[in-house]
Amino acid sequence: MAVNNPTFNLDHLANEVKSDVIAWRRHLHQHPELSFQEEKTAQYVYETLVSFGNMEISRPTKTSVLARLIGPNEGRVLAIRADMDALPIQEETSYEFASANPGVMHACGHDGHTAMLLGTAKVLSGLKEEIKGEVRFIFQHAEELFPGGAQELVEAGVMDGVDNVIGIHLLSHLEVGKVGVAYGPMMASPDTFHITVKGKGGHAAYPHQTVDSIAIAAQVVTNLQHIVSRNTDPIDNLVVSVTQFAGGTAHNIIPGSVELCGTVRSFDPSLRQSMPGKMERIIKGITDAHDASYEFRYEFGYRQVINDHEVTKVIEETVREVYGEDALQLMRPTMGGEDFSAYQQVSPGVFFNVGAGNVEEGITYPHHHSHFAIDERALDIGVKLFLHASFKILK
Repeated sequence: MAVNNPTFNLDHLANEVKSDVIAWRRHLHQHPELSFQEEKTAQYVYETLVSFGNMEISRPTKTSVLARLIGPNEGRVLAIRADMDALPIQEETSYEFASANPGVMHACGHDGHTAMLLGTAKVLSGLKEEIKGEVRFIFQHAEELFPGGAQELVEAGVMDGVDNVIGIHLLSHLEVGKVGVAYGPMMASPDTFHITVKGKGGHAAYPHQTVDSIAIAAQVVTNLQHIVSRNTDPIDNLVVSVTQFAGGTAHNIIPGSVELCGTVRSFDPSLRQSMPGKMERIIKGITDAHDASYEFRYEFGYRQVINDHEVTKVIEETVREVYGEDALQLMRPTMGGEDFSAYQQVSPGVFFNVGAGNVEEGITYPHHHSHFAIDERALDIGVKLFLHASFKILK
């Protein structure tokens, strides 16, 4: 494995904190907190960082933590981010460290992200004299809930003066030992929409006396699919998904209104901006044709995650040097969304994936699932990649 300096071995130092990282991850997993509610999590992270020494530690917001490791010599500034929030899911695993908070679960690996960054901070804090420049450890709240914590932290100044930013996401559908890297567009912008179709309710036996909101809403759903299939260049990446359809109270009553919700995912900024207009033309045309009315609300979510070429190249080289050619997996973009994009609006950066799945052990459940799990060997991989990449980027 690669060694950055003859006076210390990063892999050896990472091995020394391996058991700590697992213990931190299990504690966090057992005590999850929802977005914007991570007060105990943030305090735990704060106290753990204080125990390392050599860093300036602050609380940019009530539920986030920032640690600054400033070396003795001037140089570049690198930010490393981990998210800390959990999801409103009832855990159904049998682990001894399963969630102790009913209805709340770390079902997306954020407990592992936080533990990996703590491990990285512990090792680097002991190498302060070797740091040329500065490393900032960003422990972010509320990635799962728009408007998200990343933009709030950017506005609080955590990225001021930062040259580059990196982050890892653990993936259960990527086998442990693999590291996924994507150049350029990596994750889409996740927007949401809300539609109310307003008709005229009445008895189901006399539909001619009503304006059937369910039948009209069904046409809206069907015709919205034409935006992707017939109104968008096939080369462009676009998803329009209606994910909620709610209306009605009984089998013999035609409801007066129906609620629709869904998501739009895209990479192209101009296409993204055109979506509210395209959708509303369809909604208005259908409701007008059937003597109904509507309400339409479109919310722009996180920006696209676009990986910087040069920083991504550093991560690719790091993976090859530390884990070999077979570990590297160049990945296609995904239509998932992430507020890591807020940091990339300030400084060039890269968001990459570390495999945490294990088919033989049954660790295959998708993210946001009640049985979600990770192969904890991925944590050590993440720490070592953070360590090696940090020295590469600072140089």
